[in-house]
Amino acid sequence: MEERDGMTEFRGVYPAIVTPMTEEGSLNEEALRQVLEFNIQRGVHGFWVAGGTGESVLLTEEENNKISEICADQGQGRVNNIMHVGANTTVQAARQAEYAARAGVQAICAVPPFFYGASDEAIVEYYRVVGAAADLPLFAYNLPGATGIDISPTLMQKIKDGVPQAAGLKHSSTLFANIGVFAEMGLSCFIGMSGLMLPGLTIGACGMIDGPPCVAPEFWVKIFDAFNKGDVEGAREAQRRANAVIEVVVGIGSFPSSVKYAAGLRVGIDCGSARPPLSPLTDDERLQIHNGLDRLGLLKQDD
Repeated sequence: MEERDGMTEFRGVYPAIVTPMTEEGSLNEEALRQVLEFNIQRGVHGFWVAGGTGESVLLTEEENNKISEICADQGQGRVNNIMHVGANTTVQAARQAEYAARAGVQAICAVPPFFYGASDEAIVEYYRVVGAAADLPLFAYNLPGATGIDISPTLMQKIKDGVPQAAGLKHSSTLFANIGVFAEMGLSCFIGMSGLMLPGLTIGACGMIDGPPCVAPEFWVKIFDAFNKGDVEGAREAQRRANAVIEVVVGIGSFPSSVKYAAGLRVGIDCGSARPPLSPLTDDERLQIHNGLDRLGLLKQDD
């Protein structure tokens, strides 16, 4: 983990990690550890844990807590784990945040409260309580496609002013230019669209968080490394190869079942299907994903 002025620095490639399940539909701890280690060995800088790709809203509070323990233990200080603790109630979110901190994660994140159309003031108070419960760096999760709330620079400034632990956000909004605004505000802004990592870096993103990179993290690590060395052509080529992976793992079947299956193929394990009401893959979709990864040279025995 990188540090700056005694503080952990959050930057780089943070796969939104899948949550492997057993055939019976329960948390598969051993498979989760293997997917984490596969990514760590390929140079990732951290993980976005139990977010959308990780099926957070389909997990019990106890499962979320267990996942925070597993990720903190598997990381062993080698990576930063940003644990999603967002919940429908402030009380539950704060409880999960406190548990995650005790488990040993490096930071927490949360979607804003969204079902009842909370005011800016209510959103700031939610983050204030959740941030205080963990007293770790806190990242807002800007996911307007799911929450209906697009965290604007104005709202993010209110969060920054009202929440001492506020460190930044994952920006999964189509308002791409706001990345630069957030960066100018002194926030760590991760772009939440892995297909646009390189453009995001050019306008101030500190890194990238998304689901597809947990399948082939090496391409996104190459983007980050090449960009920071000034090797624009190398970064562009890596982004091209990364986008080919996205076409396979997002363009076929339902998400996140497709990412779970693809990650399992690369690691050589079964990560199970997404929980209902999310749809499992059909046999044909599984075959298409397998063949797609094989065409990209990602199913070699030495991988």
